[in-house]
Amino acid sequence: MRKFSSAISPEGATFLAKQRALPDMGSFSASPPVQKAVVEWLRALAVERFSSPHTISAYGRDIVFFLDFLTDHLGRPPTLDDLIALEPSDLRAFMARRRNDGLGSRSLLRGLAAQRNFFNFLEKKGLARSDVFSAVRAPKRPKNLPKALSVSAARDVLDHAHRAGQACEPWILARDTAVLALLYGVGLRISEALAIRREDAPIGPVDRINIIGKGGKRRVLPVIAPVRATIENYIEICPHDLSNGPLFIGARGGALSPRIIQLLMQRLRGALGLSEAATPHALRHSFATHLLGRGGDLRTIQELLGHASLSTTQIYTSIDAQRLLEAFRAAHPRAEP
Repeated sequence: MRKFSSAISPEGATFLAKQRALPDMGSFSASPPVQKAVVEWLRALAVERFSSPHTISAYGRDIVFFLDFLTDHLGRPPTLDDLIALEPSDLRAFMARRRNDGLGSRSLLRGLAAQRNFFNFLEKKGLARSDVFSAVRAPKRPKNLPKALSVSAARDVLDHAHRAGQACEPWILARDTAVLALLYGVGLRISEALAIRREDAPIGPVDRINIIGKGGKRRVLPVIAPVRATIENYIEICPHDLSNGPLFIGARGGALSPRIIQLLMQRLRGALGLSEAATPHALRHSFATHLLGRGGDLRTIQELLGHASLSTTQIYTSIDAQRLLEAFRAAHPRAEP
């Protein structure tokens, strides 16, 4: 990967040396006016847009790759007139070159965003036009498969014994266990779990809970006995009055913040040696993945998760198939290359 150093105009190099937020620019093929425009654009990103150093460095690399490509494409360093005359076919040729270099869709999308941002900057100065990008179809953004925990890891997360050393009161430990149990045992989003009112708590003989999900969509979900038991234990030892308020509260009696549960999962990742993918939302993904692995049908899982479309739920079939393939490769004697 190209690393920026110092082959632009002295004025541009002096400016960049004073801007810690900007990367050092390296040698790239472009006419002096284009080099100057790149410097001014990066400066605007840092000073006016408050972009992070990481973003500025990445955008700078993307533009350098693009200008180097245009040099090969045109047979000479590109000028501002060349940028004005740019055609969609030139952009498509560049994307094809980068794809052949092994870049994935995510990197191509970022590069396209950098180019569009640069050309928007030039257009405001009357130095280029950005409408050329409207005729270029962006690569499809890859879908990220949800990261599900293994069954044993999910059980470990819910085991309050792993949090016994925390310097907090027993009722807070019980509260955290109940919240995590709802995420994994019922498949709730963290916002849905924390929105439950005390009067709606599924305890005792009540084995159902009414949830209002995204878009105000209501669904009635079964709550298994072990999950109800964690909620009952929390209510029993909680020192605060929970009547006419949220079921889950913070240490001072206010509504519990999702950030508390996120930090809890962060600590558990360290204690249990889990990956960064082990988040509160991963427990919901684990709920769906483990149900599917035990023979649950997609329509039922769709209803339980509150997905408006079955296609959203179908992503879990990819996860389960991937898990089965990994198990096959690990266990079958003929699976080794």
